[in-house]
Amino acid sequence: MLIKEVMLDEKILVITPQGSLEKTDFEALSKEVDPYIEAMGTLNGLMIYSESFPGWENFAALLSHIKFIKEHHHNIKKVAAVTDSGFLSILPRVAGHFVQAEVKHFPYQDKDVALDWLKSSND
Repeated sequence: MLIKEVMLDEKILVITPQGSLEKTDFEALSKEVDPYIEAMGTLNGLMIYSESFPGWENFAALLSHIKFIKEHHHNIKKVAAVTDSGFLSILPRVAGHFVQAEVKHFPYQDKDVALDWLKSSND
């Protein structure tokens, strides 16, 4: 399950995985985020906030995750991976090859620092 919080004024989406990620998590996320992106144009930031990476329930969930990234990465300016997970901490190095967004890792305890970075202007 993905816990979602949209900070409308800041145009930031915070997602917190709870348990293994499922295909339906990304379908529900798209249904919630797509109308917002259509109305506002872009998100200033996306925060992935998870002490450890919960993994995917199955291969279909992984594919759904990849599809979500493919369809949305050009509408997000910055991504903050706020985690102590070794897997997610390498996200900035890997994601730079596949997404337009600026991606940065922050330790789990630095959620506020990451939020400040997401709020800072890209311009």
